[in-house]
Amino acid sequence: MENKEVHDLIIIGGSAAATAAGIYAARRGLNFKIITKDFGGEVATSGEIGNWPGINKTDGITLAGQFKEHLRYYGVEPEEGVEVEKVLVEPDGSFLVKSNNGNYAAKTVIMTTGVHPRELGVTGEKEFRNKGVSYCTVCDGPLFAGKNVATVGGGNSALESALMLSDIASQVYVINKNAQFKGDQILIDNLNKKNNVKITYDASTTAIIGDQFVTSLKYNDSSGSEKEIKVDGIFVHIGMVPNSSLAPDETAKDQFGQIKVNANCETNVPGLYAAGDVTDTPHKQIVIAAGMGTCALLSAVNYLNRMK
Repeated sequence: MENKEVHDLIIIGGSAAATAAGIYAARRGLNFKIITKDFGGEVATSGEIGNWPGINKTDGITLAGQFKEHLRYYGVEPEEGVEVEKVLVEPDGSFLVKSNNGNYAAKTVIMTTGVHPRELGVTGEKEFRNKGVSYCTVCDGPLFAGKNVATVGGGNSALESALMLSDIASQVYVINKNAQFKGDQILIDNLNKKNNVKITYDASTTAIIGDQFVTSLKYNDSSGSEKEIKVDGIFVHIGMVPNSSLAPDETAKDQFGQIKVNANCETNVPGLYAAGDVTDTPHKQIVIAAGMGTCALLSAVNYLNRMK
């Protein structure tokens, strides 16, 4: 399938930044599309949300649903199931977005592609993914009620994972490769109060063992001795990797692979913008992503106006 029409804008992604950009694009009357593998992104996998302005308390699935309804109010229906392979810069400065759904031609592109979980890279991890190995405690934690589980990681996401699991599972092991946690002190304090949580520091995960499903986790302790704990589930929270590989090869990135943007959400490639967690902007928050999506769209409009 080839999408021959040249759009003013293609928005790649389906979360807060894409929604904000889409709302403003619709209100400006642009000829545009939102294309995404699945709608919701990291928002949909978030648990309780209490910092979205105007809503005292909600959750990720609900908020993602509200994002989609807001787009529909303006007649925008994101194209889901679209996996972008690469964005190419054409000789005339326009863009060709290559995907499993054909090619999209556009004068401007906004990348709001977010991040994906960093893997441990140990034996058994890929084999037992979705068979006891999970990267989303909010999504899969409830499946392990009354069972023994482990959370691997030492930041806020790992702390939040362990706290949630402590209310669901029978026993929670926390495997932290560092000598201390790097997250918020209030989360650390709350986790230390849990009677069914055992924390191991200076521990390096070495293997995930199982049959049809996970049965245990191996790690080296601070002395270098290998230990094995019997668990039914393993939740990996060791950071995120930006989904930036599909950006044009000319795109500048930092040492972590994040797309570099300025205050206007402009990349070094004219007509290419980026917003949200895929960028080098600090403080990965839903409200910041939404603001960046708006900024990127308004910058794209200015670029289109100059083209005319």
